[in-house]
Amino acid sequence: MKSPARKHYEQVTAAKAAGTATPGEQQQGEQYELHARALYEARRTLKSIKSIQAKIDKKRELLPDFMPYINGVLAEGKGAKDDVIMTLMVWCIDVGDYEKAMDIGAYAVKHKLDTPDQYERDTVSILAEEIAEGVKASLDKEGADYDGLANVMARCIAIVDDADMHDEIKAKVHKSYGYALRAAEDVEGALAQLKRALELNDKIGVKQDIQRLESAIKKQGDQAPA
Repeated sequence: MKSPARKHYEQVTAAKAAGTATPGEQQQGEQYELHARALYEARRTLKSIKSIQAKIDKKRELLPDFMPYINGVLAEGKGAKDDVIMTLMVWCIDVGDYEKAMDIGAYAVKHKLDTPDQYERDTVSILAEEIAEGVKASLDKEGADYDGLANVMARCIAIVDDADMHDEIKAKVHKSYGYALRAAEDVEGALAQLKRALELNDKIGVKQDIQRLESAIKKQGDQAPA
């Protein structure tokens, strides 16, 4: 485990290097090289693990060692190419740290950073689709924070909604947001999001959900005092 002093040093030196890097060119510096090597070794370890859940648990164990670097780059970065931080964005999604994933994602979208080749999808598509699927799955978990998950989806949409992506992916984002709002008992908000999902993809599978929400709203209207 790294000491607080070591974490501070890593964050400060990463921030300094990121702040002086040329946008669009490869990130350089001591901390980038150290964390690139650490990430390489971590990925070798992950390849030896067969269980998906065990891989996620291992990522959750390893991620804190990379946080000072992430925070340093996000604090001062100017948009240099950085496979380390882009890989860690995906890791954050995998372990359910959606807020940190979106911190990185917003930075990446702003500076038009690509994910490493092994992911075979662009940054916006990964961020949107993986968070949408993760939030949708989280809604079914015991003790889920519905308001918190709805806020995650609201921020996700704020980051990606103006970006060019396949309508099918954007529909998933609005569907997950709609389901989160429904779980948080925002019926009208949920209805608006599910209708948007249906506009984007008429096979998204929300027609019956829309009908139920419309019926619920009508029932509430009928029961309202005159």
